[in-house]
Amino acid sequence: MFDAIEKLKEYVSYQSVSADSAYKEGMGQTRDFVAKMLGDLGLSVEIVDTQKHPIVMARRTGDPSWPHVVIYGHYDVQPVDPIELWETSPFEATIKGDRIYGRGTADNKGPQMAHIAAVAELLEEHPDVPLRLTFIIEGEEEIGSPSLLPLLVERKEELSEADMVLLSDTLSPTADQIAVTVGLRGIVEMEFELVGPKSDLHSGLHGGAVYNPLQAMAEICASLHTADNRVNISGFYDDVTDVEDWEREELAGLGTNIEAYAASVGVEALHPVTGYTPFEAIRYMPTLEFNGLWGGYTGEGSKTIVPAKATVKITCRLVGNQKPDVIGKLVSEALMKRVPQGLKGKVKLGHTGVPYLVVPPNRPNTPKDQSEILAKAYEATESAVTDVFGKKPLFLREGGSIPIIADVKRVTGLDSVMIGLFLPEDNLHAPNESMSLEVLKKGIQVSKRILKAVAGV
Repeated sequence: MFDAIEKLKEYVSYQSVSADSAYKEGMGQTRDFVAKMLGDLGLSVEIVDTQKHPIVMARRTGDPSWPHVVIYGHYDVQPVDPIELWETSPFEATIKGDRIYGRGTADNKGPQMAHIAAVAELLEEHPDVPLRLTFIIEGEEEIGSPSLLPLLVERKEELSEADMVLLSDTLSPTADQIAVTVGLRGIVEMEFELVGPKSDLHSGLHGGAVYNPLQAMAEICASLHTADNRVNISGFYDDVTDVEDWEREELAGLGTNIEAYAASVGVEALHPVTGYTPFEAIRYMPTLEFNGLWGGYTGEGSKTIVPAKATVKITCRLVGNQKPDVIGKLVSEALMKRVPQGLKGKVKLGHTGVPYLVVPPNRPNTPKDQSEILAKAYEATESAVTDVFGKKPLFLREGGSIPIIADVKRVTGLDSVMIGLFLPEDNLHAPNESMSLEVLKKGIQVSKRILKAVAGV
């Protein structure tokens, strides 16, 4: 019998930080654990080498007329820093009450385990179930999935004949109110540098004569938004599409307690785009955010200088039909046009992802050619979540980005069913990450019911 909690405890013990080469051994151990776990279910396992961290593919083949579901997950995790804030060892799974603590419990080893356990239980109960399966478990999601797109292109013929993708790497608002994510924002990353004098200068001897790069950077950054928090770049909103009425009705199911939301993030006031609630702005509007700003002296005490350069990291979240290359070009050109005389600017673009949106069945804008299997999966998801969790799920866009989901759609034509199995209190990417064991157990039952409905058993 497959013991999901014991398997998860072992899974968490392997130190799979993809961003840090010091964890190379742990990444290999994690890959091997995943491969063996899937192989023990009777699946044929392939380790696909990449330039960084291999991808584990596992298949259950069968009659070509059987439905075919792709299940996605990732075995890599975020760094554990700051380690001193952890109350338990990050790579030693610890159960306290109804929670399991450890790095990766919520992102993504725990939610992923729900689908693996569901397959294990399904195959035990129905060894001859008419269902084909392909697991794709990658080791680079936390660093932008650089190897997964090439795999999709290489295996396009095989994957394109599948019917849908099933995954859980998204958020639900509470333990009894599950969200099924139907939209993700795209993303563009960039770094902008301003260079002034050839070296840091004495501020008493040169301040007031030389344009301070930090001052110029602050002025440029301040110019990129209007008072109503709209991005102040011509053409930025050109490809933003309208939101359907059914989406707003689903979002209304979250409630409108803005004060509680402000308190939950520790601020006294919020600053959404004028005309949108904070909950709408997160999901329906694009953004331009400053993720880091630095230059000059940042150590203890004072150092009276005019710094030689200043740098800012920027990300833009995209919606609708916005294209990363178009937005990247618009923002880069806007930054360079704002560089004052006497300074030099340079923009370095990072990784990108396009927005993604899937419309569930029986909506006014549901595509007429929507896959029958996908529609069946969505209907089973709604029924299973309602029965198992006690409330009808909300079909919502999410403010975050999982660029590979849009890549899957673009390359293979497959849409995804994304069931949120981590919660706001789970501390993703932070110390003391955890997952609700009750959510995990219920997630297993939901996933199994979806797979059974797709298979027709």
